[in-house]
Formats: sequence, structure tokens, C-alpha cells
Amino acid sequence: MDTKEEILTDDIIKLAQVSKLLSHPIRLFIVLKLSKMNACCYSGDLSEELNIARSTLSQHLKELKYGGIIQGEIEGPFIKYCLNKQNWETIKELFKELLIIK
Repeated sequence: MDTKEEILTDDIIKLAQVSKLLSHPIRLFIVLKLSKMNACCYSGDLSEELNIARSTLSQHLKELKYGGIIQGEIEGPFIKYCLNKQNWETIKELFKELLIIK
């Protein structure tokens, strides 16, 4: 019989963590927008587009950044956010593995 450590691989744990981060519609929107833009976006622009308080947006961006999905750069008084490209490639591979239908 397999032990818990053999069943719950690092990839499964990482996929669960990412899935939890992406389970909120605002965070999912942010990631989808950044992935389609293939560029960076200022937090103020996201706040206006989503029509949510900057403090609410800031919390979602903080979660995504802490989870390694996005990264932020300070540019003057503004912060622009981009996908963390290296981590995003890993995440895509994990989801590809999950979604393979045999």
C-alpha cells in the first residue's frame, strides 16, 4: 500500500496550492488578464477595470505574489504587476498533466 508521502507528491501539493489561489474570481481574472496581455499592468488600472477598492485589489495581488504566480515592480509611485514567467510555465505544466484525458 502506498504511503501518504508517495501519494501526495510535490507536484500534487503545488497544484492544490495554485488551485486554491486561483479559486477566487478576482484573482483568476487578474491572472487571465496578465496571461493574455503577455505584459505588465498597473494596479490602479486593474482597480478601475474591476471596479473594486484598491485595498481589496491589493490583498488579492498580495496573495498572488506570495504564491509566486505574479511579481510586482515599483515604478515611481506606482506598482506594476506581471506574471512570474518561470513559475507560470511550471503551473501550466502541472495543469496540463492534470487535464490529460486517457
